[in-house]
Amino acid sequence: MRYPSSHKEETRKKLLVSARAIAKKGGFGTTGVDELMASIGLTGGAFYGHFPSKEALFGEVVAAEIANSGEMLAGDENSPPDHVAQRLRSYLSSYHALHPETGCALPALGPEIARADPGVKATVEHGLKQLQKSWASRIGNPDAAWALIAQCVGALVLARCVESERTRKDILASSRRFIDETHALDPAPASRRKRVAQ
Repeated sequence: MRYPSSHKEETRKKLLVSARAIAKKGGFGTTGVDELMASIGLTGGAFYGHFPSKEALFGEVVAAEIANSGEMLAGDENSPPDHVAQRLRSYLSSYHALHPETGCALPALGPEIARADPGVKATVEHGLKQLQKSWASRIGNPDAAWALIAQCVGALVLARCVESERTRKDILASSRRFIDETHALDPAPASRRKRVAQ
C-alpha cells in the first residue's frame, strides 16, 4: 500500500501530540519508544523513521510545550488588563492539578528538563524570559513576574504531591490568596497600589 506524500509528516505530528500528553502524565524518561508508538497505532520500529533518538523527540516535546504555555499565559496587546490574574486562577486550579496531560509541562517535566541537554534548557529559558517580560510589563514589576512564575509552578508541584483532595485544594487556594494579597496582579498604577497598601 502506497501512502500519500503527507503521511510521514502527519504521523510525526501525531506522535508529537501524543508524546506531549503521555510525557506530562507519566513522565518521559519512564515511557518507552514502543509505548509512544503504540499510542498512535504503530510499532516501536517505526519510531526512528520520524526522530533520530528519543532525546530528539523530548526536545521537540519541550519546545512545543513551552511555546504553547507561553502563548496562553503571556497574552498579547488585545488581552484584558486582568489577563495575568485570569490565567493564574486557571493555572492554580484543581483541574490543572488533576490533569497534567492537558496543562503546563514545567510542573510535570521540570526534573527531566533539568537533566536534559543544554539545547532543551536553553529553549525553556528563552520561553520563560519571554513570559517574565510580558508579565513584568503588565504588572510593572520584573521581580514579581519571576516570583509569580515560580509560585505557580511550585504550588502545582506540591498540589500533585499530596493524596487528599482537601490538602490539594488548600495549597492551591492559599497560593491564589497569597498572590492576590501581594497586590502583584492589581492592574492599577504602582502609585495607587502603594496608597491602597498603606
